[in-house]
Amino acid sequence: MADSIDASEPRVLRPSSAEEVAEIVLLATREGVPLTVVAGGHGPWSHGPADGIRLELGALSGIDVDGTTVRIGGGAVWGDVATTLGAHGLALSSGDTASVGVGGLTLGGGIGWMVRAWGLAVDQLIGAQVVTAAGELVETSTDVHPELFWALRGGGGNFGVVTRFDFAAHPLPGIVFAENVVDGDPAVVLRAARDLLRDAPRELTVTYMDVPPMDPSAPAGARLSAVWAAPEPDRLRAVLEPISAIDGVRTEITSPAYREILLEMPQPEGEEQAEPPGFIGGNGLYADLDDELIERLVAFRRAYPASVVFLRSLGGAFGDVRQQDTAFPARSATWFVMAGAFDIPGMVDDAVRDAVVADWAALETGRLAEYGNFADTERPHAVPGMFDAEALARLRQVKAAWDPRNLFRRNHNILV
Repeated sequence: MADSIDASEPRVLRPSSAEEVAEIVLLATREGVPLTVVAGGHGPWSHGPADGIRLELGALSGIDVDGTTVRIGGGAVWGDVATTLGAHGLALSSGDTASVGVGGLTLGGGIGWMVRAWGLAVDQLIGAQVVTAAGELVETSTDVHPELFWALRGGGGNFGVVTRFDFAAHPLPGIVFAENVVDGDPAVVLRAARDLLRDAPRELTVTYMDVPPMDPSAPAGARLSAVWAAPEPDRLRAVLEPISAIDGVRTEITSPAYREILLEMPQPEGEEQAEPPGFIGGNGLYADLDDELIERLVAFRRAYPASVVFLRSLGGAFGDVRQQDTAFPARSATWFVMAGAFDIPGMVDDAVRDAVVADWAALETGRLAEYGNFADTERPHAVPGMFDAEALARLRQVKAAWDPRNLFRRNHNILV
């Protein structure tokens, strides 16, 4: 590794061990340069600011399976994890996309296809190896440095570089997947889904998405997708009958491998990558999907051709975890909601942009908290809205103990 670095010249460093990560952390501290940690995959910081050190963990991508304990390198991606675990008849509740990094998703919470069956990604975390701001390599769990371990489960990358995640995996002999294409009134489908999920078995998690034409992995239009966390197609068919019976809904039920339902992000050809359009909107964790919220979401999607609406059911195992046991907010939430419009030249002018902002502000008023993993810009003023007051105070104490100089600040930064 380099002995020094010019802060004005960006430097990409790709360590091959936790010890090399520690060297880079000490280098950044000694030289007083910004440090951006990229934990594999894609996300708001995956391209990093063009200054200081960009620490890429992609080489730390090992996946070791020992019974149901899985040790995963901080640079691994969820598609590889699903493939490896599938060969052992195991799985973890992870993100929806194969290229999403284990590190970023887990540290922010991790709402995935198995959230009602098994909870968040952090709810399966049983230990971690962390390089601290002091360049020390420490192990943490509920028994060792328990406050640090608590903070890692939802507090983001504020406390160190996680070079290894230890999870308790779940046996998964198979799943059932249902795609319900919605050609009728989406409000009717959303109300039916809400009523169904209030008492549905926790094996069921559903996602609703209504998007404009974007890419083959996300077909245009509205659809409600469902995963049943067991190889029981007849059970899923029976449970979904209130939705599949609605006029304008076409239902197809299949039994893919878990890895096959993780989306593939389109890869741009050549070295030139077009700058993605901006996104105007936001997300929230909501106590209930009431009729007013449903109508607002449907109206939002209809009003803006370049908009997207995305929902995922919560509850079940997600709600079993006591609020104080992790840093993640709003365990009483039953739905995650995201809505916004792509800021595409020629489709969105200043008037439309102002209207989208106002409409999202109205949607935002009823949320319990914002989910940091779906907030793709650094907004320090918004960080308190990502945690409850007690958790934020506790996170600030952990930050003061482990990173008092705020080396790890390229994130949703928790200030002491």
